[in-house]
Amino acid sequence: MKSILKTLAIVLTLAFTAVSCSSDNDDNGSGSGSRDVKYEITGNYTGKTSATYFEKGGNALNEDITSLPWTKEFTAEAKSLGATLSASGYGGSAGQTLTGKIYIGGKLENELTATANSEGIIVLSLTPYVFPQ
Repeated sequence: MKSILKTLAIVLTLAFTAVSCSSDNDDNGSGSGSRDVKYEITGNYTGKTSATYFEKGGNALNEDITSLPWTKEFTAEAKSLGATLSASGYGGSAGQTLTGKIYIGGKLENELTATANSEGIIVLSLTPYVFPQ
């Protein structure tokens, strides 16, 4: 079950990344061109949880979350196209939540809260942030 949830999180991340990349860059100054990234996951979910995210080089990594809140901070390399975060878990209780946030240059760029279903399974997948070109 754990490997299925990790695979689902990676597939969702890659799918959202492909959909979010477009040639119309109406950035409106968001992120100020910074490549300082902070991921954050908070909530009351008590099941086994893992996060999938793009690291500083733009590669997808999967990490088990042992306690909340969970954060990861770094400066993305020039070859990295963006930042994205997803999380999934099993073994929690119905109604428990996870909230994911992506900060770029200290500014909150994306936030989403997910709620565990009746079987205690939770999936959180934020829309990726694409660095201005």
